[in-house]
Amino acid sequence: MANLLEELLTIQDFIRWGASRFEAAGLFFGHGTDNALDEAAQLVLHALHLPPDLPATYRECRLTHPEREVVYNLLEQRIHERQPAAYLTHRAWFAGLELHVNENVVVPRSPLAELVEAGFDPWIEPEGIHRILDLCAGSGCIGIACAVFVPEAKVDLAEISQEALEVATINLARHHLEDRVQVLRSDLFEMIGDHRYDVIVSNPPYVSTAELATLPEEYRKEPQLGLAGGATGLDLILRILCDAPTYLEADGILVIEVGNTALELERRFPELPFSWIEFERGGEGVFLMSREQLVEFNPLFKHELEQL
Repeated sequence: MANLLEELLTIQDFIRWGASRFEAAGLFFGHGTDNALDEAAQLVLHALHLPPDLPATYRECRLTHPEREVVYNLLEQRIHERQPAAYLTHRAWFAGLELHVNENVVVPRSPLAELVEAGFDPWIEPEGIHRILDLCAGSGCIGIACAVFVPEAKVDLAEISQEALEVATINLARHHLEDRVQVLRSDLFEMIGDHRYDVIVSNPPYVSTAELATLPEEYRKEPQLGLAGGATGLDLILRILCDAPTYLEADGILVIEVGNTALELERRFPELPFSWIEFERGGEGVFLMSREQLVEFNPLFKHELEQL
């Protein structure tokens, strides 16, 4: 290592070297970056306590020897532990908001950010949204973004994991939203009580058993509670579809991300009018249903749930 640290001198040296090492090691990128170069830059700048948008001219700045050791060790940690970079930096971004994350929550990466930034328009008038439920909230990223982009709404974050709720509470405080957002430890709707919502939005565990077994090692570092959706991926999704009408206002909507499980959902319910949302920034597997539709097809959902 000593000789190497005498050759790598600048920020850009370490970014280039780190990217090469990441590619050679066959790392997977899907937790905030999608390529080795961006991931190396993220880790190098974090190790140096520099902002991610550091002007390019500063990348030619030379590092002190202690700084080089810190950067080197962090890059090597990413390679040997296969931890997502967000777990090493404890930082992630969702809808432009910086969030605290750790190994107790899935790293935020949902295309739902784009819909939240639009205030759920055109599917519902943002001015008519008074209460939102973020179900299976994890880090709280979706619900917190809802509170920021729909500033008149009150938001509940429901999550079964106490450890995840502790992360969400940190993020609430970071964005000063304690007056409009509350956290609830709840197995789906179990502890919701008699609340009714204009919008229920959820990114539940939806990865099937077969798909889970094929995921890259980086994904297996995330909490399985936040990923595993049972044999078909539909275990929690069907429960949400069955129970959501009880907790929606008459004109309310349900928005769920189901990822690759979309194919299984459509196979089981070919007659259902799922509204699949298209995103300008990429991403798929998110559908929307009105309360009226959920009530109409509730017998079908209950029948499928009983078959699990």
